[in-house]
Amino acid sequence: MAEAVLLAISKIGMVLSDEVINFVIDSLSQKITNLRELPENVKHIGTELSMMNNVIQDLDTKNLSINVVKGWIAELRKLAFHVEDVMDKYSYHAFQLQEEGSLKRFFKGAHNAKIFSDIAEEVVLIKGEIEQLKKLQKDYFPAVQLVPSPDVIERRGSQGCLPELVQDEDLVGIMVNRTKLIGWLDSNEPNSTVITVSGMGGLGKTTLVLNVYEYEKIKFPINAWITVSQTYTIDGLLRELLRKIGCTEKPSTSIDKMDVHELRQEIRSNLQGGRKCLFVLDDVWNKEVYLQMEDIFKNLQASRIIITTRKDDVASLASSNCHLQLQPLGSPDAFNLFCRRAFNNTTDRMCPTELKNVAASIVERCKGLPLAIVSMGSLMSSKKPTEHAWNQMYRQFRSELAKPDNVQAILKLSYNDLPGNLRNCFLYCSLFPEDYIMSRESLVRQWVAEGFAVTNENNTPEDVAELNLVELINRNMLQVVDNDELGRVNTCKMHDIVHDLALSIAKDEKFGSANDKGAMIQMDKDVRRLSSCGWKDSDASRVSFPRLRTLMSLDAVTSTPHMLASILSGSSYLTVLELQDSVITEVPASIANLFNLRYIGLRRSRVKSLPECIEKLSNLQTLDIKQTKIEKLPRGIVKVRKLRHLLADRVVDEKHQDFQYFVGVQPPKDLSNLVELQTLETVEATDDLADQLNKLRKLQSVWIGNVSAKHSEKLFVTLSKMPLLSSLLLNASDENQPLHLEALNPHSKELHRLIVRGRWAAETLHCPIFHGHGKNLKYLALSWSGLHEDPLQLLAPHVPNLTYLSLNKASTADTLDISEGCFPQLKTLVLKNLSNVNLLMIGKGSLKNIEGLYIVALPRLDKVPKDIESLCSLKKLWLLYLHKGFKAQWDKDGMHQKMAYVLELRME
Repeated sequence: MAEAVLLAISKIGMVLSDEVINFVIDSLSQKITNLRELPENVKHIGTELSMMNNVIQDLDTKNLSINVVKGWIAELRKLAFHVEDVMDKYSYHAFQLQEEGSLKRFFKGAHNAKIFSDIAEEVVLIKGEIEQLKKLQKDYFPAVQLVPSPDVIERRGSQGCLPELVQDEDLVGIMVNRTKLIGWLDSNEPNSTVITVSGMGGLGKTTLVLNVYEYEKIKFPINAWITVSQTYTIDGLLRELLRKIGCTEKPSTSIDKMDVHELRQEIRSNLQGGRKCLFVLDDVWNKEVYLQMEDIFKNLQASRIIITTRKDDVASLASSNCHLQLQPLGSPDAFNLFCRRAFNNTTDRMCPTELKNVAASIVERCKGLPLAIVSMGSLMSSKKPTEHAWNQMYRQFRSELAKPDNVQAILKLSYNDLPGNLRNCFLYCSLFPEDYIMSRESLVRQWVAEGFAVTNENNTPEDVAELNLVELINRNMLQVVDNDELGRVNTCKMHDIVHDLALSIAKDEKFGSANDKGAMIQMDKDVRRLSSCGWKDSDASRVSFPRLRTLMSLDAVTSTPHMLASILSGSSYLTVLELQDSVITEVPASIANLFNLRYIGLRRSRVKSLPECIEKLSNLQTLDIKQTKIEKLPRGIVKVRKLRHLLADRVVDEKHQDFQYFVGVQPPKDLSNLVELQTLETVEATDDLADQLNKLRKLQSVWIGNVSAKHSEKLFVTLSKMPLLSSLLLNASDENQPLHLEALNPHSKELHRLIVRGRWAAETLHCPIFHGHGKNLKYLALSWSGLHEDPLQLLAPHVPNLTYLSLNKASTADTLDISEGCFPQLKTLVLKNLSNVNLLMIGKGSLKNIEGLYIVALPRLDKVPKDIESLCSLKKLWLLYLHKGFKAQWDKDGMHQKMAYVLELRME
């Protein structure tokens, strides 16, 4: 298919709808003859591309494998890439002329005249290329037998494609294997035992083991699930294991600095004591994964290590008595599973009589593979349940289902069923490493930067991108990892088999390439998107990718700064630069030449400063320098008028013990010029910050540090007037500085997240932010509040709709009481560093929706809260660094058994 065509059409639409660009072109066309027809020529190209895209959509899947058709689509793709490049160049230079007020300057210099004349000539050239493509289609398509259009299946927004996280009710045909696994876990074998579960992709190895793990891990005081990617590193696996077994006393950065020897020592230290352990190593492709960790596991008493794999040599790590080789489902179970998905909207989930034959044919083609069965069931669930419609669908898909790797073929059908606007978003996810947890906010901003989501009626591009994300999840192309306080997706991931599919299509479509651990100099020079984690060829003197749009490295970059400078200097169309967690210390000055750059991600890198020339990046939308070493923004940042998201706080105390463990940057002079800002995190309060913020009417998230009494009233009045404010952080200048919130009276009903770090002034709960607006708050985090009373009892009447509440060093009270009816919507409660608390009471009927309860560093809490086992919805429970008497009572009362329903229970 030609996803590139859709993006080119989108870029044309943005050009034609931009009044500024059209005004500039109209003005200049009086001097440059070939500009007069430019807008009309661009419109013509857009129309032609739309028609060609319709041609592709009308082709049956059989036709797409014909060489003539594939060749024609490849030529169309090249044309679309050319169009996209020219449209970006057109937009940038027209904006520059208008932004600089340089129409007068234009008439003085031949340089700008030549730029627009060349663009106009390229557009004329593209028109010629289109005519040639139309001729090729006319000349060669009649030579192939195209399937008639009546057999084409409509591609409407179907709701099912790929399997979501499988529910217990969908676990058909696994009870024998489940019983066998549990028996091996419960055996009396005193030594450490390795268990392997093997089989081809799509058989449900992970699903089976995950189901057993969640129900059985309560029997093992130490447990951990580690997903092993094909590009694993042993130190990376050891770090993850160390974190999973509860090494929370060490800051993350300390663990990151350990070498392999130190990691092994630390893990052994944490595993001492003879406690039973359960470890799962999921999706292991290389025997060395276990062999490099064997010395840690082999001396553990009565512990179990489960390994899932597709490789026979890995499966041989277990004795034959502890090796489970999965087989495809039998016909009855396969048909049952298919019907559960295909007819999930009916009460009995039974197959209608008239559909049984075609349903049986589909199931037979799936060859008993659960992933394929669930995928086809989900896909068919969106089609009209009539014999004609199902047979028509089956006839089209039959050849795909007959392919040797029919799991991938079935998943490809799901991809083909995606609406065009979602395909680029889906393929973009292939750039992330296998098993990578993707952040909603970052993903949405990258999609917007790439042009995959544009303004739609009353929705911002970010809104459209978020809707695309939700649609991909609804279609089960992505899986939700967790949600935020509003129920929105917070993070998500891609099933490894789906990731393989996305990589394959991205390569075929020339969309992009993931190059983990690969050699940079071996890459296609015309690659448009490149993900490279752990670059090699550090001595390569010159690497150039002239068509590059996205450069992504989400791990330590091992190359020299010269390589990054080389790539940037030779990639003038670069749009997204994501170097999160890399070890780079400086940004090359050549970044100033990237006229198309819209997203810079340097989070948690070692960069110390940004070059002053960043002011030339007039298209930049997102600048993420959170947790870097950058203390000051360049003065010229205020010239980047399209900036929408500025994230710039840094951590100064990695253990988070000091009051000022993180600080913001000084707000630049003329901050008010950045009128497109939606996100501002974090700036330090200054005397004129309120005046600057008063002009930024699009702000949605604002984080402010170093707030003192002299700033409060004027600053809070300004914040109150922001019409779109949804997230607010206020950090006092020091732990003894009281925060007077009387003037904070938000006009925005969207303000749902409030973080306040600092001492409360008297009568704070009577201030409008709590007394009037409190019912709108969903997320509340309080630190160093200086309260003497029970904060839970104080807050409950004022914030009844909270779904997230965190209290850190918030009170000196010795008793916390969660009485019946308190916080009925609360899903997450964090109680941390409350040094005087010796009693926590949980009333019956309270916290009915609680999913996560984190009780950390309450050193005087020596009694288990009565009725804690009544929290039936609880999924995660952390009980860390409490009085030693707490654990003694916990064990005495058999609480592990009473709370066996909790999926994640950590106790230290």
